[in-house]
Amino acid sequence: MTDTPLASPSLNWVAIDIARYSNAVLIETASGQKHRFRMSNSAVDMQRLIDFLGSLGGQCRVAMEPTGDYHRPIAHRLLVAGFEVVSISSVAQSRFRKAMFNSWDKNDPKDASVILEMLKLGRIQRFVNPMIAGHHDIQELSKTYYQISRARTKVQNAIINHHVPLYFPEMHKYWSSTRNEWWVRFMIEFPTPAHVRQHTCQEFIDL
Repeated sequence: MTDTPLASPSLNWVAIDIARYSNAVLIETASGQKHRFRMSNSAVDMQRLIDFLGSLGGQCRVAMEPTGDYHRPIAHRLLVAGFEVVSISSVAQSRFRKAMFNSWDKNDPKDASVILEMLKLGRIQRFVNPMIAGHHDIQELSKTYYQISRARTKVQNAIINHHVPLYFPEMHKYWSSTRNEWWVRFMIEFPTPAHVRQHTCQEFIDL
């Protein structure tokens, strides 16, 4: 987290609370006037926001809390349009909201107010757009591999902790990293003891 240099007299503060379908926007202009509205995550509304910020005159500093990947399209559009975009830590925002309102209760207008105050105080983080930085494809491949590995581990734990103790408890000792592939083939072919008993002993061995 970094501290922002002293604000310019012509600096406009923009706080955006990101959500899946729509975002809460709170703007404080250099003259102290505030604008609060909602916008959808659509190209039309993003362009309207860009046009409005451009009409304010002076520099605009935009802050948002990264939320899944929902913040990335609007952040990209704002950066391409020439606006400064920074991010707010989710943990820091939660603690700041608790201190500011003495409550854990949260809603979109309140979160936008918190983001605005943190932005004005300089409690921000550097935002890196992977599309502009040039590592978007590598980042997405990394995320995909992580999700696949996580799902694989979840299935493995489910088999060891739930399926094997119920149906094949005597076979747990054969589970090891060198036999995982064999185990998966066996489970696909014989998911329950009933699938084993439908064959004679010799048929099962031959299979």
